[in-house]
Amino acid sequence: MVSSPLHHTFSESMMEENIEIAESIITKWDANPSSLTRVISLFGQNRREAKEYLKCVRGLRGAMHFLVAQNTGSDKLILAQKLMQMAMKRLEKEFYQILSSNREQLDPESVSSLSSDGSTSFGDEHEIESEDEAELKKAGASITEVERVSALAMSDLKAIAECMSSSGYGKECVKIYKVFRKSIVDRGLYLLGIEKFRSSRINRMNWEALEHTVKNWLNAAKIAVKTLFNGEKILCDHVFSASEKIREACFAEITMEGATNVFKFPEIIAKNKKAPERIFRLIELHEAISELWPDIETIFDSQLTSSIKLQALSSLHKVGDSVCTLLSNFKSSIQKDSSKTLAPGGGIHPLTRSAMSYISSLSNYGEILSVIIVDHPPKEHSPLPESETPTSIDGPTSAVSIHLAWLILALLCKLDRKAEQYKDVSLSYLFLANNLQFIIDQVNTSNLKYLLGDEWVSRHTRKVKQYANSYVSMAWNKVFSSLPERSFALSPDAVKDCFRKFNAAFEEAYVKQISWIVPDGKLRDEIKVSIARKLAPAYREFYETNLVALSGEKHLEVLVRVAPDDLGNYLSDLFHGTPFSSSSLSLSSSSAHSRGCLPR
Repeated sequence: MVSSPLHHTFSESMMEENIEIAESIITKWDANPSSLTRVISLFGQNRREAKEYLKCVRGLRGAMHFLVAQNTGSDKLILAQKLMQMAMKRLEKEFYQILSSNREQLDPESVSSLSSDGSTSFGDEHEIESEDEAELKKAGASITEVERVSALAMSDLKAIAECMSSSGYGKECVKIYKVFRKSIVDRGLYLLGIEKFRSSRINRMNWEALEHTVKNWLNAAKIAVKTLFNGEKILCDHVFSASEKIREACFAEITMEGATNVFKFPEIIAKNKKAPERIFRLIELHEAISELWPDIETIFDSQLTSSIKLQALSSLHKVGDSVCTLLSNFKSSIQKDSSKTLAPGGGIHPLTRSAMSYISSLSNYGEILSVIIVDHPPKEHSPLPESETPTSIDGPTSAVSIHLAWLILALLCKLDRKAEQYKDVSLSYLFLANNLQFIIDQVNTSNLKYLLGDEWVSRHTRKVKQYANSYVSMAWNKVFSSLPERSFALSPDAVKDCFRKFNAAFEEAYVKQISWIVPDGKLRDEIKVSIARKLAPAYREFYETNLVALSGEKHLEVLVRVAPDDLGNYLSDLFHGTPFSSSSLSLSSSSAHSRGCLPR
């Protein structure tokens, strides 16, 4: 359908009017002449006129489309093109000025908080009324002054970006934005202590420096993701909301380098599997990435930023793999321990202390460690013996419960081998009782109690008592057997012989065992009570029944050295690890008389 001459004339008249309006406004704010308009911001000076400026540019663009269709060489078209170039140069300047002058108000933290509660919307700039109050109403009635300025700046940036893009100057606008905002992100990461680390540098760090660096990353990564990258995503999506392709490309270029450095760090740390103490920081790194993963997926949701997500996933996998490797290495180190050093007096072996300290610390990371173990299952594990199976293996920590039970079992097996190094079998049992009791104490005072369960503790407590009973039987058997089964109807010579055997056996046991140790007070008392219950009644009966038969014996104090009431005193000296001295044992006539053990 061909338009009528009247309609054509009307349209042409409107386009000419648009050009005239645009010329008056655009030339007023021309960025080239040496006037105040070069330094005064249009959007900062008069917001109503700024909106009129954008409106006239849209009208100018419409006029240009009309003129191109009519006559590509007309003077009006040439003027319109010149005005458009002037307008775009001005808008470029305004775009940069808004970014620069509102640097603090447009920092990612402010932008994140501006949209965090879901109540703040920025509105369509084309629909905003001329009064500033209308913009604030759209931005939210209860926002702070910083948020107010942020909302207005974001609306202005969006309006300029849409105007320039629709006028064919999108590349210029995007270039300014990317350069400026990348500098903001890079500086933010620098202030957070995020930098590009290399494996060689990490490997040269001492443990103290490395631990400080990891702890800093744990704090910095959370801020980087939830504030820096998230705020930048919100800003970029808003400013370039008219074009999904542009906003994705912009955001990718702004954050690619920095985000890659952030998520590369854990992978670099994971490469070194030699230092067992690194496992705790690695677990924390794995936990941090896992907790941030939903945000990472949301923020880096485009194809252009998929490599960032892949880097985060790679770090997550390699950190988990390194954790499991360190666990396996730790178990092997226990099994391969070839130290011949004996714990003095059957006390706690250094391996027991170090291993249980390590295992107890691992129990503090129950849930996240279970996730890691499930994702990286050990290859060599066979089913646990029933006696070692945790009773608390349901729920999210079941995998770690079983794994830690395996580590303790490896330690117990190694302690069995260590016990064989003692020449005295009774001391071997005391060693096993001491070390198993120490393990139980460590379990009871850490998260291991909840991971292994009460029944596990009860089973091993019974095992301690078995070891203690075996020790008592073997260490004091010679003393017990020195007393006759029947204390009456003995000849004086038999009584003398029994006293001599008892004195020799008791002194031998005392001298040997005074340097032995039982660190746990409760276990120490239980062992002493066990010895006393078996020894004291039998000795008292023998003593009281037969001492009268020796009433006429010369040098009786040499023969009868210990009174029944003094047995407890001697037993109380035991298991404190006291080095033996000649004064430790006073089985002499003077001590016997002083204690009143001889008849007067």
